[in-house]
Amino acid sequence: MGRSKKNQYHKSLHQQIHERLVSLQAFGDSRREDKKRGADRGKIYSFSTYQTYRRAAMRFAKYIEQTYPECTTMKKSKRYVNEWLQSRQEEGVSNWTLAMETSALCKLYGILPDDPDRFRPPARRREDIKRSRGDTKRDAHFSVKNNDELIKFVCATGTRRGVLEKLRGDQLWSSKRMEEQAVRLAEKNTLTDGEAHQLALLRQALSDFPEFAYFIYHSRDKGGKSRFAPVRPEFQEVVVRRMEEAGPTGLVFQRVHDGADIHHYRGVYARNLYRRFARKIEDIPYDRINRGSGKRYQSQVYCCRGDEKGRKLDRRALLLVSRALGHNRVNVVAENYLYGL
Repeated sequence: MGRSKKNQYHKSLHQQIHERLVSLQAFGDSRREDKKRGADRGKIYSFSTYQTYRRAAMRFAKYIEQTYPECTTMKKSKRYVNEWLQSRQEEGVSNWTLAMETSALCKLYGILPDDPDRFRPPARRREDIKRSRGDTKRDAHFSVKNNDELIKFVCATGTRRGVLEKLRGDQLWSSKRMEEQAVRLAEKNTLTDGEAHQLALLRQALSDFPEFAYFIYHSRDKGGKSRFAPVRPEFQEVVVRRMEEAGPTGLVFQRVHDGADIHHYRGVYARNLYRRFARKIEDIPYDRINRGSGKRYQSQVYCCRGDEKGRKLDRRALLLVSRALGHNRVNVVAENYLYGL
């Protein structure tokens, strides 16, 4: 005899959430183009974003399982989204974590930004940032002396942890190799989309950083972006040696210590590059005229906001640092990397 409806198999809430998130995957699609058509709200474009959202969604599913065991479907669990997020806020998670979890569940359940019932996490302020701003408990288990080369390597390249763990020797490019490749591509009658994109990256990097001898080629970094990041000459010898010893297909680092504060070392890289390129604010020309007041102003000066209000930075230097880090937005560099400059 067949099974009765009462005994039929039902997917768990965890399984339902997993399948829903998988259905939202759009890796490789152009978010920019989808945004123009208003078709971006139901998609997840980055695998790393998918992983982050999945972890947050599974934490929510566990909460429902423990608190409301009778709630076994996504439709029924939606009503508890705000309750869980409020509980997370009361637990004391950072505003950044809370904002991410809010985005994850809103993406999962299709809750739109203008929905009046959408949970509103507290504003994120620079002064509340704790990560990579000082000593933490995990630092006690990390030996600076034993990891000297790792620290110098990241301070010289600004590489993210995810890339560092997979970095191969053939991703080191000399400026000479880049110039030769740019010439070869430019001489071709027709270029594939990939070749045309690489040619643009080569020209951009050689134009932005003409004095640098070596670069790290990131073929698909965060968000699928590619770039050539300049290697600081101060630690160039360490970088070149490690890359050459790894060989074309070998990993540069077999293991990246969990206690290594990679984001902090990216900040060291960013601040060093900014100091290298930044002009004195008083030397930046007044090159534009304000339409309202008729007064001239410095369009190449970036004025910080919030708790940094009144601080001025060289916008051109910010752009160069942003390209080296793989952000391409000057405000991200100004707000998240140039602290303590």
